Amino acid sequence: MIELFRSPNIDWIGKSKWFILLSVALLALGWGSIVQKGGIRYGIDFRGGTLVYVRFAQQPPIEKLRASLRSHGLMDSSIQEVKDLARPNANEVVIGLEQKGEGDVDLGAGRAAIMEVLNSTFASAESGKQDFNAANTSSLAEFLARRDVLGLGPAAASDRYNELARSLTDFRDTERSGLVTNLADLKSAPGVDDRVLSALRDSYFTGQFAVRNVEIVGPKVGAQLRTQAMLATLYALAGMLVYIAFRFEWVYGSAAVLAVFHDVLVTLGFFSIFNFEISLTVIAALLTLVGYSMNDTIVVFDRIRENVRLMRRDSFSDIVNRSINQTLSRTILTSGLTFITVLVLLLMGGDVLRSFAFALTVGIVVGTYSSIGIAVPVVVFWYRWRGLHVAPASVSSSGGRATPADSKNRLAPAAKR
Repeated sequence: MIELFRSPNIDWIGKSKWFILLSVALLALGWGSIVQKGGIRYGIDFRGGTLVYVRFAQQPPIEKLRASLRSHGLMDSSIQEVKDLARPNANEVVIGLEQKGEGDVDLGAGRAAIMEVLNSTFASAESGKQDFNAANTSSLAEFLARRDVLGLGPAAASDRYNELARSLTDFRDTERSGLVTNLADLKSAPGVDDRVLSALRDSYFTGQFAVRNVEIVGPKVGAQLRTQAMLATLYALAGMLVYIAFRFEWVYGSAAVLAVFHDVLVTLGFFSIFNFEISLTVIAALLTLVGYSMNDTIVVFDRIRENVRLMRRDSFSDIVNRSINQTLSRTILTSGLTFITVLVLLLMGGDVLRSFAFALTVGIVVGTYSSIGIAVPVVVFWYRWRGLHVAPASVSSSGGRATPADSKNRLAPAAKR
C-alpha cells in the first residue's frame, strides 16, 4: 500500500478550534453573498423560464444583444457566454428569460420573444431565400423532391430525398455544430454534388446565427422540482443518520450528518460567490458529495472504533488523533485522485458540465476537510461534555455491544492517571 506519510503525529483535536473558525468564516462569506444577492440563484430547472442556446458565425456581440433584448422589453433576460477550453471558438451564448405565467401560451411566448429579438437584430435575409441553418429535415426533403435535383422522377424521389435531406442536416448539426457559414461546405456531406449545391444556392442562404437548443420549464413544474430536490437531499441525510447510528452510536451519526450538512452549505455559498446557478445537475452533484463525504467520515470513525478496543488506557483525544493520522495517507490519496479528475472535468468538460464539476471540486475539498475538522471533533466534544476521558466502544472485544460494566472498567484506568 502506498503511504504518503510515515507515522505522522499531528494533534488534530488540539487544532480543532481553527477548523471551526475556518468553517464559520466560509459559511459567513458564502451566505453573506447569498443574502446580498437576494437568495440562492436557481436555474431555469427550478424557477421556470426559457433558455435559448445560440451559436454565432463570429464572436458574439454581447452588448449589442443585451441592448436589443432591453429595447424589446425583456428586462429580466440574461446572457451567458459559453466558454469551453475544448472549443475555444464556439461563439455560443445562452439567453435566459424568466417565465412569469404558467400556461402553455406563456411558455411559448418566451421563446417567441427571444427569437423575434434575434431575427430583428441579426437576420440578414436575402430576397426570396430561407436560412439554411434554420431549416429542418422535412422542409429540406420537400424542397429537394419538388425540384427533383437528382432527376430521379416522382416514383423514386421521396425516400432518396429524405435520406439526402437527413445527410445535410446531420452534417450541419454534427460537423458544423449547427451553423454552416458557407453553402459550399455542404459538398463534404454524403450524397451531395454540384446539382444539389446549385439548387440550395438558389433558395437558401447562411445566416449569422443558429439556434442550437431551446429549453422551456413552467414555473409550477420548477417549484415542484425544487421541493423534490430539497426532499431528496434531506431523505439522504436522514437515511445516513439512521445507518451510522445503528452501525456505531447515535452521536457518530449526528456528527457525520452535521459535517455533511456543513459541506452542502459551504458549497452553496461558493456557488453564490462565483455566480453559478443551482440546477438539477447541481443537485445530482450535491447528492454525490453527500455520499463521498460520508464515506470518508465512516472510514475515520471505523478506525476510531478499532483503536478504542486496542488503546483502552489512552485518552479519547489521543485515540482520535492516532486514528486520523493512520488514515491520513488513504484520505489524501483517494481525495487527491478524485479531485484531479473533477478538476479536469471542470476545465475541459464544457459549459453544460461546469456547474456539476464545480460542485464536486469544491465539495471534495470541503468534504475531506470536514471529516477531520468537523465530524470527529463533534464526537470528542460530546464525550468531554459528558465527563468521559475514554469513549465507550460501540462493540466489545467479543463482538457484542459493550455493556455499562465494560465502559466503567475502561474508564477506571484513565481516572487513576
